[in-house]
Amino acid sequence: MKLSARNRLPGVVTSVVIDGLLAQVELKVGDNHVVALISAEACRELDLKEGDAATALVKSTSVMLVRE
Repeated sequence: MKLSARNRLPGVVTSVVIDGLLAQVELKVGDNHVVALISAEACRELDLKEGDAATALVKSTSVMLVRE
């Protein structure tokens, strides 16, 4: 599969919660966690479950930075 998205974050699924039409999927990416909200249908089609390898593709029109 070829994709134009360059921001790829490979990780491991640590949690999948399906609630109605949405699914919340958490990935462990190195020392960090990424949370994705996707459709429940897409989650079922991808057959995502804890321990699976998955890659988060990030495509955004804006990025916010926070400094503490």
